[in-house]
Amino acid sequence: MRAEQPVHLIAERLGTSIGIPVELNGVRRVKEIPELKNVYAYDERLRLLDGAHKVEASIVKEQKVLLFDDLYRSGATMNAITAALYDDGAVAEVYALALTRTRSRS
Repeated sequence: MRAEQPVHLIAERLGTSIGIPVELNGVRRVKEIPELKNVYAYDERLRLLDGAHKVEASIVKEQKVLLFDDLYRSGATMNAITAALYDDGAVAEVYALALTRTRSRS
């Protein structure tokens, strides 16, 4: 893992430029999973992501959350984290933003 995540730096700069606070600790990975770039089956991606992230409800509860990622492929990661934000974090709303999209080999 990189010392500084480029997506974190972009999120912080974007938040600063539009005056919206950025909280990087609302969701964190708690289980190592293999890189998903070589996993093409959506169901397998969801299986690998199951229980991989923990939502800090004390940070996100009743908040509008922008889920920000650098790459959108199948939507499995964003869908898994969005479900956790609603189910475990009791967020008000989730919006998603990805910087790039790649083609899937489905």
